[in-house]
Amino acid sequence: MQNQTGNNPLENNPDLNQESLAALEEESALIEEISEEFKKGYKLYNFRRPDKFSKEHLRALQDIHRDFVRQLALTLTAYLRMDVEMDIISVDQLTYDEYVCSMPSHFQNGIFKLNPLSGEISLGLSSDVLTVILDRMLGGDGSNHDYNRDLTQIEEALTKKIIEKIIKTLENSWCSVLPVKAEFTSLDNGYHVVPITTSGEIVALISFEIRLGSKNFGLINLCFPYPVLETVLQKLTPQYIFQHTNIVSNEIGRNEILAKINSAPLDLSVILGTTKILINDVLELKEGDVIKLDQKIDEKLYVLINNKKKFVAIPGRKEGKVCVKIAQRYIPKE
Repeated sequence: MQNQTGNNPLENNPDLNQESLAALEEESALIEEISEEFKKGYKLYNFRRPDKFSKEHLRALQDIHRDFVRQLALTLTAYLRMDVEMDIISVDQLTYDEYVCSMPSHFQNGIFKLNPLSGEISLGLSSDVLTVILDRMLGGDGSNHDYNRDLTQIEEALTKKIIEKIIKTLENSWCSVLPVKAEFTSLDNGYHVVPITTSGEIVALISFEIRLGSKNFGLINLCFPYPVLETVLQKLTPQYIFQHTNIVSNEIGRNEILAKINSAPLDLSVILGTTKILINDVLELKEGDVIKLDQKIDEKLYVLINNKKKFVAIPGRKEGKVCVKIAQRYIPKE
């Protein structure tokens, strides 16, 4: 029986063996390089759960609702007359079916719209939050009774009222992206009653932790289906929100200042004319005396605001009373 080892050309030719090893190493290095380039240019895509929101979109949503958290905590503190604190727990994207399956059944689900955005949005309130709020609204001390049952008609009406306050605050927070008008649609017990989108649709889920008083903690969820935010995705960037917020803040600040000073009282007077008179003549003035002024009856008069000339007016009469008609703004001579 012959030895097959001697038939191996690589063993009989050391130079050929070295060349083959070098070629294999070079080919292996080339495969690794191609593999790295492939990893850089491509990524795995899950068709059952596609990523429709980028990290930048989710970061922008977090920025918007960070302001919402701050405003809502102040609103609820004043309304409930108890200490309220809120924090954002997470901003994620998942399918609507995953969202519904992950939520407890005892959540109260408020459905609303942010016009002109198309589609409905879900606001979830855990029973830990809602029972404390309802107890406080009904005159209690804000105790958590921890009951899972259908709401009474009175409790349902109060729940709608508090949800309207929450979505009104959300409306103000979204003004940094675009002007929206919140519209309450319905209130349901749980998420299975009225689906706001199809089961496989991607949604942006924003979860908040809220503390009511010193020991009551609960959750609030906001669920935005992708079709609702699709038309404003180009605006959901931290850069756009930062720049637009300054513009909106300046406009809001201007309107607030105007609203405050509109009711401020001002002294308005009209100069009918002037003259010079001696003190002795003033002391001798009596009823019926006539003081001659330097202003003719057909000349324009000056209107003073807080003793400063602001307008030029024309004298006249209306319904038997002396009056003036504003003709133009007063322009000081240089």
